[in-house]
Amino acid sequence: MTIDTVDAAAAGTWQLGDRTVNRIGFGAMRLTANADGSPSDRDRAVTVLRRAVELGVNHIDTAAFYFSPLRSANELINRALSPYPEDLVIVTKVGPGKDPSGRWLPMARPDQLRGQVEENLRQLGRDHLDVVNLRVYGPEPLAEHFGALAELRDAGLIRHLGVSAVTSEQVAEARAIAPVVCVQNSWGLGYRRSNDALIRDCAAHGTAFVPFFSLATSGREAGASGEEHDEVRAVAGAHGVTPAQVRLAWTLRQGPNVLAIPGTGNPAHLEQNVAAATLRLTDDDLSRLAAVHESA
Repeated sequence: MTIDTVDAAAAGTWQLGDRTVNRIGFGAMRLTANADGSPSDRDRAVTVLRRAVELGVNHIDTAAFYFSPLRSANELINRALSPYPEDLVIVTKVGPGKDPSGRWLPMARPDQLRGQVEENLRQLGRDHLDVVNLRVYGPEPLAEHFGALAELRDAGLIRHLGVSAVTSEQVAEARAIAPVVCVQNSWGLGYRRSNDALIRDCAAHGTAFVPFFSLATSGREAGASGEEHDEVRAVAGAHGVTPAQVRLAWTLRQGPNVLAIPGTGNPAHLEQNVAAATLRLTDDDLSRLAAVHESA
């Protein structure tokens, strides 16, 4: 694989409502802090964002609650990319919140969601949001919250709606209120197989499934941890790529509606992630990786 010639468009495209995005995008969470919790380097983060767009990334996932003591993901995006390219789709999420110290707050009430939407608008410097995901805490009904976002969509503050960290029942509940263009759940190779059926349900409804932590899996915010599976390393070695690139390529092969949003603050890792769009796994590779997934 030649990184210099890679374009995110090599992964193909999908529709988020009336917006077309390349299936490999970028997650902004890791821009705000280093692995040890120290603030990230602002100029490096800006460089990563601009390079992502240069490589064809036109789908960026963010949130107002992605911040560290000195960095805000939304404000970094604004600084790096405004005025925004016409084809750039910025997806954010509401529901959770943090106080200034970074401590998580209870789930916002439905009447507080407008304030969260307006906070994202202000930080990003926009007059509307392309897609807003309602991030849910637990299996409780989401109708009142999702209905409040549907009203903001009707008012023109939001273009499209999605849901995050949800069950299949919650997705159906949301669909009964307003169109759902994407479902964003934690999932990856050998991780959270309980979402496999939801991916198929999303495909049947023309809904994007956008996994987060697909590389870090159980490492979550801390990043990839532990030993990589022998089969993943073997497939990577056969292609001369990294295990992370194998995981991304496998993710993209799980359906045309499956999008990838790997995040990083490292320019070299960014290029490797986007390069995964050109990795073509063989039938034998896919069989070996399917066994890894099914054994988890």
